Amino acid sequence: MPVTFDTATIAGTALWAIAFYLGCSPLADRTITTFEGWLGAGSPAASLLSIVPFLLVGGLAYYGLTISLGGSWAVSLGVISAIGCGVYELGRRDGQASE
Repeated sequence: MPVTFDTATIAGTALWAIAFYLGCSPLADRTITTFEGWLGAGSPAASLLSIVPFLLVGGLAYYGLTISLGGSWAVSLGVISAIGCGVYELGRRDGQASE
């Protein structure tokens, strides 16, 4: 079965990657720090490369949901997850700021 990269696949993978990136922001920060150690402090490439693991996990989540529920559900759940993780991240940062 060949893998096709249509707009729904790209959108679904990106939405799930954003959800995982926001939902696991301490892990994302450690990933950026690791890449900065390899590439140099303050490197913009470190920030760009730090999203790659989340894109891979997001692609797997999208692919698994597409197989089990269908493509439209995978994108819809990606939107819901991205919004939910964004709200969670805002609350987490607000809680850290008030401590």
